[in-house]
Amino acid sequence: MTRIDPVELTRELVRIDTVNPPGNEARCLDLLGELLTGAGFRVEDVPLAPGRPNLIARLPGTEEVPALAFTGHVDVVPLGTEPWRHDPFGAEIEDGRLYGRGASDMKSGTATIVAAAIEAAARSGGRAPVELVLTSCEEVGLEGAATVARSGRLGRAGALVVAEPTGLRAGIGYRGLNWCDLHFTGRTAHASQPEQGDNALLKAARAAITLAEWDFDGAEHPALGRPGLNVARIEGGQNYNSVPDRAKLGIDMRLLPDQAVEEVERRIAEITGCARLERLMATPAVWTDPSDPWLQSVRALLGELLGAPVALGTVPYSTDASFLAPGYGGVPVLVLGPGEAEQAHQTDEWCEVAKIEKAFAIYLRLIEDWSSRASAA
Repeated sequence: MTRIDPVELTRELVRIDTVNPPGNEARCLDLLGELLTGAGFRVEDVPLAPGRPNLIARLPGTEEVPALAFTGHVDVVPLGTEPWRHDPFGAEIEDGRLYGRGASDMKSGTATIVAAAIEAAARSGGRAPVELVLTSCEEVGLEGAATVARSGRLGRAGALVVAEPTGLRAGIGYRGLNWCDLHFTGRTAHASQPEQGDNALLKAARAAITLAEWDFDGAEHPALGRPGLNVARIEGGQNYNSVPDRAKLGIDMRLLPDQAVEEVERRIAEITGCARLERLMATPAVWTDPSDPWLQSVRALLGELLGAPVALGTVPYSTDASFLAPGYGGVPVLVLGPGEAEQAHQTDEWCEVAKIEKAFAIYLRLIEDWSSRASAA
């Protein structure tokens, strides 16, 4: 089969509008599925909704050994209101940068893992133990990956590579993402006599200040640092001349791997006095011990390919690994992609062409190294 150019495949994906919502990821994933099927992969669809597939791809006959798994998503965030200098779906290349929505986050990474897997399949005669999970709806609660993980249709894997944008820096963990609404109740009264009522909006405002100053009882991780909390929304009141008897406070929390969501929520309810806490979304934190033998081999390989010592760091965002790593049985995770994290969700988003090409070489070596270790075992 003809080699797939990861740069040209990235451009094809960027030209397809997959802004989420609504997503409409099928065109991208159908294209990738056809390429993988043509290269000998067995491709299975685990749909999230009509027009929103999730694909699992693996070479037949490789199930006897755990695979090196890769994952990437194809949905992108809205364009924003600021005008773009480059067509957001044009995939233009200028001065070594490929422009467009999703260029960094993360159609470059997704295209490159597909191109590398196809190349590895050709070089190994269809025997490379590699599994790809390509998802829809990552940008809204990691819903595609959660669907795949719940399906029970993942294969056997020994490690997971997430091609999210890191500028080819190695990440091994991140904090979990949790959204909650805190509901407050009071008693309405005429605004001319507010002392006759019980203002729920003031309760929410006091809770917002309390939470902004809360230190999570001193919780801290040696690499991920402190958990975080952002007071994001406040709602309450229906008219100017009544005391509000209902109010709602929306918060975003970034929690550490060893923090139990239920315990954190219990403490928040306790210190704010809210009438009810409603969990909207919870995606687990990810952390792999840097002494993991596979990660140490990856670190050495990256040092060789990049020509400099490599640190195993963290990333600020959540990824599909929150659901896929547990779905694979708690495998080690490497987050490494050609895009730039600072370009994610930006106007005139771009990715360096040279890093796409370098990522292709890295992914291919990771697969070949994994294959050689599996053959020797």
